[in-house]
Amino acid sequence: MNKKARSIKFQRSGRTKTLSSSVSWITKSAFGKRGLAAGIIVKDWTEIAGKELARYSQPERITYPGRERIEGTLHLRIDHSSIAPELQHLEPLVLERINVYFGFKAVARLKFIHGPLPEQRPNRKPVTRPLNEIEEQALVDNLVDIEDPDLRQALEGLGRAVISRRANP
Repeated sequence: MNKKARSIKFQRSGRTKTLSSSVSWITKSAFGKRGLAAGIIVKDWTEIAGKELARYSQPERITYPGRERIEGTLHLRIDHSSIAPELQHLEPLVLERINVYFGFKAVARLKFIHGPLPEQRPNRKPVTRPLNEIEEQALVDNLVDIEDPDLRQALEGLGRAVISRRANP
């Protein structure tokens, strides 16, 4: 076992973790080479920049002038050259959003890279089916003791969604 492999420590707990949190130690070095730390700016770009801007842009890398990770240049890939002038006007706002998100002046400049964005997979809604008579009656029977009508309605909707995603019995 090499020295690096021994230095990685795994913490065990009784809770399940998301895949992204479990493999962050793997992606950290890949993102770190591109100046993206743990990839937070890539992962949360829609939240940072807003839906409209995120639809046409994606962070590529951050370069820093020195060893310190402050006042860097964010290389931003944009898929339409027509949006570049608008982004130049919005640059102070975008920089402010990024720096407020991180809590320090992580980025001081934007540099635009013109080219296609990676293809985004559309979010698929789960396939649902109507409940059969037995499932419908079981759902009603389970909720008969709930006195609060709002709670009963919410639980019925949740139960209907969960049961309708199961394979038909």
